[in-house]
Amino acid sequence: MIYSWWIRILRAIGRLVSGQSLQWRLALLTGASVAISVMLVGATTFTVTRWSLLDQLDRELVEVAQTATSSVAADYADMGGLSAGLLAASNGLLAVVGADGTVEQLPGQDRDLPPGNEEIKVARLQVGSSARTIEGNGVTYRAVAVPMRLNDGTPVAVMFARPMSGLESTLGSLWVVLLIAGGLGVLTATLAALWTARAVLAPVRRLSQAVKSVTQTDELNPIRIYGRDDLGELTQLFNTMLRSLAQSREQQRQLIADAGHELRTPLTSMRTNVELLLADDSTGMLPPGARTEVLGDVAAQLGEFSALVGDLVALTRDDHLQRPHELVDLADVTVAAIERAKRRGPGIEFDAKLEPTPIMGDPSTLERAITNLLDNAVKFSPQDGTIRIHLSEGSLVIIDEGPGIDEADLPNVFDRFYRSDKARNTPGTGLGLAIVAHTAEVHGGSVKADNEPGAGARFTLRLPVLEPLDDPFLI
Repeated sequence: MIYSWWIRILRAIGRLVSGQSLQWRLALLTGASVAISVMLVGATTFTVTRWSLLDQLDRELVEVAQTATSSVAADYADMGGLSAGLLAASNGLLAVVGADGTVEQLPGQDRDLPPGNEEIKVARLQVGSSARTIEGNGVTYRAVAVPMRLNDGTPVAVMFARPMSGLESTLGSLWVVLLIAGGLGVLTATLAALWTARAVLAPVRRLSQAVKSVTQTDELNPIRIYGRDDLGELTQLFNTMLRSLAQSREQQRQLIADAGHELRTPLTSMRTNVELLLADDSTGMLPPGARTEVLGDVAAQLGEFSALVGDLVALTRDDHLQRPHELVDLADVTVAAIERAKRRGPGIEFDAKLEPTPIMGDPSTLERAITNLLDNAVKFSPQDGTIRIHLSEGSLVIIDEGPGIDEADLPNVFDRFYRSDKARNTPGTGLGLAIVAHTAEVHGGSVKADNEPGAGARFTLRLPVLEPLDDPFLI
């Protein structure tokens, strides 16, 4: 019964707070919690107080009844000289109950005391006392009984009762006080919770407003941080996310602008050549052999265009984040990349010293990155030059015999579409080294460019190794 009652209360509270704002939810839940606590405390206080007052009243009535037993026992016929007028000051009623259930009322009383089993039991056993509440003529009485023996040894019990109006008045006043104090407490706690929730949730509202502003205006403006608590940390993380989003958006815009610029050149050249071929079909303006030369130029431009699109896709796609990394030997990946680079530089010698290097990574993206480094070395090396490759302890070093990299260009060689003055007339998309840097970052490593004394450029790719290396071997 009590369980189902609490279930109904909790369901009612749930229906009340559903659909409300977080601020009102906290206030209403706090108010409901305080109300339940006040109800429990009030009910406990009322019950304990009522029990204490009843116990005190019973002790007083028992003392009066015991005092009356000596007078009644001495003169039972005259009720010990007691009269209704004498007890009228305390609104008391007195009667003597026999062990057989007979009752002798005090003469002159305006109402009789009805004996019950409790009083008859006390009269028969002649031990202890009894106390109970009785109703009479619309008045509630508290009645007690104490044992007594008459002069002839007859066992009886003296029953004494008094109205409970004073106790009921006290309990009624206590109930009103508890009700008013509890109501004020619940109201105060709810208002205080509402104010506290409003103050505590202010950063959340600002954060929500910032998110709404970003959604509506598309402006990534950071919000002010208040305090160093959990909400302040959340705000700081949100600002960090906004900065990352702004940086990503700026990089995207820059990539689109750079890609558009780089794509425009081969497209313009191909359109010019195609228009020239179309004009030659109708006019025959090209000399013998020129048409073949134009078609070869178009094929070369298409190859450059395809390479550029492939590099853009490789640089921008995120499928490497979905593909699980696997255990691979970086030496095997490097060998495969060297084989590909040899086909692009048939006259160049590759001097490779590779140690087994187990790492966790994606073989295809790693091979593409190393191939880009080797292609860059092939592009700048003389036709009979040598490219040195050394892999040890997770560090892959590639050194060519080209002109090297100017000091002013070193910080920018891994930027997208960046070309130094030495590389402007060489083939390529300007994205190869950017792909290398991106791949190194994804695998938790790094790449660095500098110059080798007495040689050309030196690129160092570092990746985290899983276990100690074996003895080096030579390819």
